[in-house]
Amino acid sequence: MAYKIEKKSAPNRKQVEVLGATFEEGKPEGEEVGRWRQKLASRQEKLRYLETAERYWFSKDWFGSEKRKNPA
Repeated sequence: MAYKIEKKSAPNRKQVEVLGATFEEGKPEGEEVGRWRQKLASRQEKLRYLETAERYWFSKDWFGSEKRKNPA
């Protein structure tokens, strides 16, 4: 895949090279799109999938600016 490199002006500098979009545009195709419930066998697997997908809300290990010494 050839990456697009754009030239932009930066504060206190003239021109810098910035990496452009690194994804291919398009939409998922096929009958199985959005049917994640049927792919998982048990209720426990479904809950684990949702907790992983929503780890921002369910996790106690947060990173970066979200990290707090005392939980809210």
